[in-house]
Amino acid sequence: MTLRVLALTCTLKPSPAKSSSDLIARQLLDLFAEHGATGELVRVVDHDVRPGVEADMGDGDAWPGIRRKIADADVLLIATPTWVGHMSSVAQRVLERLDAELSETDDEGRPAMFGKVAVAAVVGNEDGAHKIIADLFQALNDIGFTVPAQGATYWNGEAMQGGDYQDLDETPEAVAATNATLVRNAVHLANVLREHQYPAS
Repeated sequence: MTLRVLALTCTLKPSPAKSSSDLIARQLLDLFAEHGATGELVRVVDHDVRPGVEADMGDGDAWPGIRRKIADADVLLIATPTWVGHMSSVAQRVLERLDAELSETDDEGRPAMFGKVAVAAVVGNEDGAHKIIADLFQALNDIGFTVPAQGATYWNGEAMQGGDYQDLDETPEAVAATNATLVRNAVHLANVLREHQYPAS
């Protein structure tokens, strides 16, 4: 079966505005495609994802539809900008909504997200990428996702300057190499977990 990748872009900019987070997520999806994986991108801010920690907050909440896409995916990519040294509020809301999965289990009693891989991409013209990745991975691991070796990529612009990732003429060599490693390791791990799911007890 073909691996499925879902990219949640957590930019604060609604479509069709250009977004550095969206750009790096699309670059990663292109690399996943080279490994035979199918990908889909959801710009979360385009959807009415309500605040809360339940699977469905009712009253037009768009999260249940996104949640179904996560359930169908083998790999979840969260791409977020850096704002005042932290992940975006949209990315934080995604984590809050994923908290509901802690009480969901499969037919054998395992947490529902066991067997799924999580990776991250962070962009910004200020420091904070390492802290954001640490926070994302701790939360996603608590929820049940598995993080591959070197499963994150990031780009930080020059300190005290205003450049964006999307303004670059080309992807920096170090970022391109990290992107390739992230995808290669995520595909490997997802295939391993497909064949060897975590034990139920």
